[in-house]
Amino acid sequence: MEFLQGHNAAREAVGVPPLSWDTKLATYARVYLNQRRTDCKLIHSPGYAFGENLFWGQGRRWSAKDATATWVAEKQWYHHATNTCTGQECSHYTQIVWRMTQYVGCAKIICKSGDTFITCEYYPSGNYIGQRPYVQKIVP
Repeated sequence: MEFLQGHNAAREAVGVPPLSWDTKLATYARVYLNQRRTDCKLIHSPGYAFGENLFWGQGRRWSAKDATATWVAEKQWYHHATNTCTGQECSHYTQIVWRMTQYVGCAKIICKSGDTFITCEYYPSGNYIGQRPYVQKIVP
């Protein structure tokens, strides 16, 4: 499963347990994306019980791997020592590696415009202010 592989590789890199696929979260993601099919706007769903990452790409060529790689690439902006993002957004990355998150479910659609829209839902959600997403590994 392409979504799960990219997520779990990023989690393994920082020493947090892998996520499990959840079909209910994937269904929620699909239902929400279908509501956005006509406008393809990057508007978060009202599912406040979940964490959520959104991805939009022009055209049909975008894959689950592309979306996940885009979110994981935000790692360069995350500084664990200060628990801040510098220069750019990094909350997509921190949601992926949030240590308390256990489940993910994702979906992809092609909007009426021909563009790609992807979302992943996470439970339990992450990105709580003042909390770090994971405990940094100490390398001797």
